[in-house]
Amino acid sequence: MYRKGTTLMTAAATALLMVGAGTAVAAVPVNNTPTTTTSPAPDIDAMIAGMTLDEKIGQMTWTHVYGSSADDTSMAASNQDRYGVNTPAEVVAKYNLGGVLYFAWSGNTNNPQQVAGLSNGLQRVATGEDGSGIPLAVTIDQEGGLVARIGAPATVLPGNMALGAAADRDLARAQGEILGSEMRAMGINVDFAPVLDLNSNPDNPVIGIRSMGEDPGLVSTLGVAQIEGMQAHSVGAAAKHFPGHGDTSVDSHYGLPTVTYDRATLNKHLEPFKAAIGAGVDMVMTAHIIVEAIDPDMPGTLSHKVLTGLLRDELGFRGLVTTDALDMAAMAAEWPQEEIAVKAIQAGTDILLNSPDVDASFAGVRDAVKSGEITEARLDESVRRILEWKVKRGVFTQPLADPGSVNKLVGTAENLATADLISDHAVTLLRNKDRVLPLASGSSVLMVGAGSGRPELAGPTFKEQGFAVTEDYENGASPSAAYRARAVAAAGNVDAVVFASYNATSNAAQQQMVAELAATGTPVIVVATRNPYDVSVFPGAAAVLNSYGNNKVNFHGVVRAVSGAVNPGGKLPVNIPEADGDGVLLPLGFGLRYDTATPVDVTFTDRPGHGQDAFTIPAVAGVKYLINGKEVAAGSYRKPNGTVTVTAAARPGYVFTGGAVTQWSHTFTTGVPNS
Repeated sequence: MYRKGTTLMTAAATALLMVGAGTAVAAVPVNNTPTTTTSPAPDIDAMIAGMTLDEKIGQMTWTHVYGSSADDTSMAASNQDRYGVNTPAEVVAKYNLGGVLYFAWSGNTNNPQQVAGLSNGLQRVATGEDGSGIPLAVTIDQEGGLVARIGAPATVLPGNMALGAAADRDLARAQGEILGSEMRAMGINVDFAPVLDLNSNPDNPVIGIRSMGEDPGLVSTLGVAQIEGMQAHSVGAAAKHFPGHGDTSVDSHYGLPTVTYDRATLNKHLEPFKAAIGAGVDMVMTAHIIVEAIDPDMPGTLSHKVLTGLLRDELGFRGLVTTDALDMAAMAAEWPQEEIAVKAIQAGTDILLNSPDVDASFAGVRDAVKSGEITEARLDESVRRILEWKVKRGVFTQPLADPGSVNKLVGTAENLATADLISDHAVTLLRNKDRVLPLASGSSVLMVGAGSGRPELAGPTFKEQGFAVTEDYENGASPSAAYRARAVAAAGNVDAVVFASYNATSNAAQQQMVAELAATGTPVIVVATRNPYDVSVFPGAAAVLNSYGNNKVNFHGVVRAVSGAVNPGGKLPVNIPEADGDGVLLPLGFGLRYDTATPVDVTFTDRPGHGQDAFTIPAVAGVKYLINGKEVAAGSYRKPNGTVTVTAAARPGYVFTGGAVTQWSHTFTTGVPNS
């Protein structure tokens, strides 16, 4: 037993991507304060030589625990049911785990200080006298957006597809820096991100907005930037889900998907992973999918052809390979855990992630070693890679979080501002009939939508932007007949209706509600809050914008675009098919912008006496000039009295250029002219 102290981008992506476009992003602070004192880098050969077989299997086993602190007994029943012990600390000790995995539903992620305390408590168990002496990989799926196990007051990000729509490498790097700095501050040293899947199938039920898009070059560039940002803060990134989960129509949480495309198509899905490997990504996570072009019989997680032949031999990856969670139905419903563990190791994985029966996994590997089906030397290879990674990322030298730094590094004003900036850049305008947008300042708005779209988060944001908002909300994804009728009745009393949709391509009730609202004659503005394809089923909507998420931060950019505070600049990172699936409605890279206008200065002529005094209103496309709230036609106006104040406002469909002057004022004199 070891104890501590033992001595390439496509044309479409090029058009989309603004690499180094000058986006102003605040630097993420780096915490360089030592968090614990430990011995120098360990002798890995000696460590492996001193391990028992079970300790080696333990290093390869990373799983979740139930509880908010190391000694928490509030979820003892769950720990007993899965592991036969009461507390998170006892789970770590029982198996000499190599890593733990955090989830919100297992009580691990209540708030940043609690997360840091849990991380430190578990590390003390692992490195203490009764532990293995080897610090833990503390891991999480914090992708940003849809999949984020830790919420506010940590920074809530708009998500990966929003990042793809923004198409800005600087913002992608900033997102990685935020994830890396905040996770490390809480004692987390592995983030199973970014998602590098190309979402080329609109019917994909599990990836969708978790993807940065379907263009290999765009996803590669943004993915590498995120990886660099995370790993700059000593947090290992994991490129997932290899060799690509983006073209599936089955969710591997519930079944085993198969992709049938040819090798040429697979090569496109591999491009982001090749880029990540070239950039030095620490880990690659496998996909529980059958890729017929490589192995028609076994899913990637269990396929030697995929993990060794393709990933190791062909692509040259030398880092850590981890399975996706082994409790997903694509695995657990097909094979017993004993067999899964053995097949995964034989295929080439280093880490058995989240087995639903850790005892069975251990037993399967033990028996395989005993029978010679797996050699202990093969386990040593994986254990060595794990230990070398822990040395590389400072897990041995700094296993503990600094509780005093958590609030200084997590959810900072700078990080929150960057999240808002991503939202501003991501919002994508797909339709704007009759220049209905931007709405005039002070317009009245009815805020409604599918409950799953969380319109209740948008309503207050519209109020903050100066709109008069009437709100009516209902839970659930499918608006009821009563809710639809209330909204239709209210629509005639407002200037516009804003409807938050959520995967409406498969929801007839949402489609019907928008059609009924449009029939009132009041303009309907749809905000698609989940997958980006809803525009195809809302022909009656006057305007459609994609937010790529339904968190408050996603609505930040949408509301500012609706008001004209920002000119929507997001571009579709995917193709939008026609509603019947036959052909492309809107292509990759599509996105509308408002026309821009710059007001020309009003001129004032003030001469002695009154007869020659005048002011001149210029004629400028997209600009109207107002005096006392009333529009004034272009031309010269003589003999004004007193103070004249002229204000410029944008005409429908226009926004002003940044820094434009919009108000002029002059007080005319009435002196006697000189003789």
